[in-house]
Amino acid sequence: MTAAADPNPLHRSASWKWTICGLLLLASAINYMDRQTLANAAVRITKEFRLSQEQYGHIEAVFAYAFAAGSIVFGWAADRFSVRWLYAIVLTMWSLAGLATGFVHNEQELLWCRMALGFFEAGHWPCGIRTTRALLDARERSFGNSVLQSGTSIGAIITPLIMSGLMTAELGSWRTAFQVVGITGFGWLVLWFAFVRKADLPAPVRVSKTSDQSDGTSLWSVIFSRRMLIIFVVIAGINTTWQILRAWLPKILQEGRGYSEADTLWFTSAWYLATDVGCLGAGALAVWLGRRKLSVHAARVIVFAGCGALCASCAFTPWLEHGWVLLAVFMLAGAGALGVFPLYHAFTQDLSGRHQGKITGIAGVVAWVLPAEAQQFFGKLADRTQSFDQGLMLASCLPLLAVLPLWLFWENKSERSSST
Repeated sequence: MTAAADPNPLHRSASWKWTICGLLLLASAINYMDRQTLANAAVRITKEFRLSQEQYGHIEAVFAYAFAAGSIVFGWAADRFSVRWLYAIVLTMWSLAGLATGFVHNEQELLWCRMALGFFEAGHWPCGIRTTRALLDARERSFGNSVLQSGTSIGAIITPLIMSGLMTAELGSWRTAFQVVGITGFGWLVLWFAFVRKADLPAPVRVSKTSDQSDGTSLWSVIFSRRMLIIFVVIAGINTTWQILRAWLPKILQEGRGYSEADTLWFTSAWYLATDVGCLGAGALAVWLGRRKLSVHAARVIVFAGCGALCASCAFTPWLEHGWVLLAVFMLAGAGALGVFPLYHAFTQDLSGRHQGKITGIAGVVAWVLPAEAQQFFGKLADRTQSFDQGLMLASCLPLLAVLPLWLFWENKSERSSST
């Protein structure tokens, strides 16, 4: 039986490694630009196709289920094939899916495009996480993952501004925005192949299990380990919260709080700027604390808990009036909701270097199955209550609850003793 060993680009300079992390940031930005076009045009699309809140939730659920399937496929592929080529393939395919969405004429065609987008976008995370693990050491990975993750916010900041400039009073003008955003991904391919040589991220070397001294654990022992179970619980919670906020915030502001489309687009950009600050800040703070007297694990858990508390503040929004306090709370909650992700990725990178892609992919299935159901439940609840408040209150508390298994069960007694 054979296993994949990590590529080891240690011969390259630190500046090159962080440049590649910058390219990962751009890939994340493009990923979210293609994803967020739907949320930013959600009110127009639901009007044009005469969709209920539950039907819109179903569209988001189809994306989520496709993402879960893609997580398995590309998680396995990232551990078997060259990430240099795999990354380029998945980015090309999801860009084409985003571009094609600009030509749909009905709900069914939209569903097919979102399904394709979700499936291929799933490849971004196994490729990106495997790359940061190969480039950076354990103490640097929280910040490296923050750079990777923060690109999602940058893409989401840019997208509403693009759509605000391209959408006119004509109801169907959202299609042009999808087409323009879909094309942007192809420029990234030029940069990727210019900076990354074949020798930098080769296909993982296949070595025998007995000769792999660095990481001899089997995939099954990792999957059924205590820590992997914790990973499943954590990602199911934090991704459900993030995906609810990502997909529904424009609708919550426009249909739930009476903001105009223009004001919502501008605030959405500001909101994603806040999430980016939270993401980068969480990673940097974890690195800073880890270089002091705290262990790496303790630093991560403390910052995770702080982000969870920020996110939970969103539970108070039903009692806040239309105005700046409401918007400020949404921004704090967004910072916390995204801030937990680089820490989560750092925890997964502690499990197994040899199986990193598959770990990310398998966790991705859990990460997206629950949000798929939650999206439909959120829409159904909004239709039934004629309000988004109850669903928002439930979703906002999940990241804070996810701290508990990380704090209580990640380290056993001997590990706690050695780290203190």
